[in-house]
Amino acid sequence: VYIWDMDETLILLKSLINGTYAEAFNGSKNVQSGVEIGKMWENHILQICDDHFFYEQVENCNMPYLDVLKQYDDGRDLTEYDFNKDGFDDLNKKRLAYRHRAVAHKYKKGLHSILDQDMIKSWSELYDVTDSYTDMWFSAARACLEQQHVNILVTSGSLIPSLVKCLLFRLGDLIVYSSWEVGKLQCFSWIKERFPNVQFCVIGDGWEECEAAESMRWPFVKIDPLPHRFPGLTPKDLGHYFSVVY
Repeated sequence: VYIWDMDETLILLKSLINGTYAEAFNGSKNVQSGVEIGKMWENHILQICDDHFFYEQVENCNMPYLDVLKQYDDGRDLTEYDFNKDGFDDLNKKRLAYRHRAVAHKYKKGLHSILDQDMIKSWSELYDVTDSYTDMWFSAARACLEQQHVNILVTSGSLIPSLVKCLLFRLGDLIVYSSWEVGKLQCFSWIKERFPNVQFCVIGDGWEECEAAESMRWPFVKIDPLPHRFPGLTPKDLGHYFSVVY
């Protein structure tokens, strides 16, 4: 099982917006172009969160993963359910569970089920521009993922925007955990319970996932903007880390 950090590992966004990605190239990349690309992604993410994923309603009740509230869901048919008129508040776990189930359904079906053709075209073009600007970072990451057995994503961001990011950056088939409130070590423990008796490897760019991996005695692969590891990280590289630890 491969556990991936999301931000600045699989997905570059913050470093585009604040210019640090481009600045690392010492003038060979246009910083402002990267900033503009990042802000366009940010607008897409916020719009889809609010329009389709109940983010304005659930922003203050972040959960660590989608089915964490399953016990509160009575299985009611949500086809005609009006999410705008059910009197939802932060304390109502059943109504929050309904929203999580609806989000899970949309996440599984993908953006093509909720966006019109113009939006899909705009999104696809932005993806290609971003991939080109980042020397194929996104497509290389995706290709690496496709060659692994099981991939789990752990993000320090909140759950709903992270799911939308996954969809937008063509990672929509991943199970996502948010460590926003519980920390990465707790998420890793849950993942170990979910997949007993298997080997794990963690890939990320930050100290928290590194320390959590060490605590679990799992191999950790560090992703650095310089030297670039996407593209460049291969299944063979990951296999080497496994062989060292296991």
